[in-house]
Amino acid sequence: MVGAADHLQLGMALPRIALPATTGQEICLADVPGQSVLIVYPWTGRPGHPNPPNWDDIEGAHGSTPELEGFRDLSPDFAVLNVGLFGLSRQATDYQREMALRLRLPFPILSDADGSMTGALALPSFATGGETYLKRLTLILSSGAIEHVLYPVPDPACHAGVVLRLFRKENRT
Repeated sequence: MVGAADHLQLGMALPRIALPATTGQEICLADVPGQSVLIVYPWTGRPGHPNPPNWDDIEGAHGSTPELEGFRDLSPDFAVLNVGLFGLSRQATDYQREMALRLRLPFPILSDADGSMTGALALPSFATGGETYLKRLTLILSSGAIEHVLYPVPDPACHAGVVLRLFRKENRT
């Protein structure tokens, strides 16, 4: 863990904030039993629409779509281990819903458009074009508490495999 996420410590309880999900329900991660993965990402583009201003110049900005597709492709492996998957960005639910359908994501994407979770956890973020975006990180959760933090995420396209290996290693010991 490096710098901006150092305050996200082992055992830290998540705030009791219900967030709108692409499934149409509201989900409070503090109430999710068992182990889960929270994939925090900045933004997903849409075909035919421009990226935010200066997106190509922001380190770590690109890669959300391949990262989410990696978790999609490995979701059966996570299910075998009884690990839930959730995505989180500051994008509005309608925007996320289109992306989740287009990418065929089998897990809920949560919207923190109002910044309530971002503020409560002081999640690392950056701004461009007058908008705030979350920096890419992953929280491994156990019954609503942080068990592990992966930050930064240097290779979003391979990240799901890295996370899956952590769970498999844990289940062998």
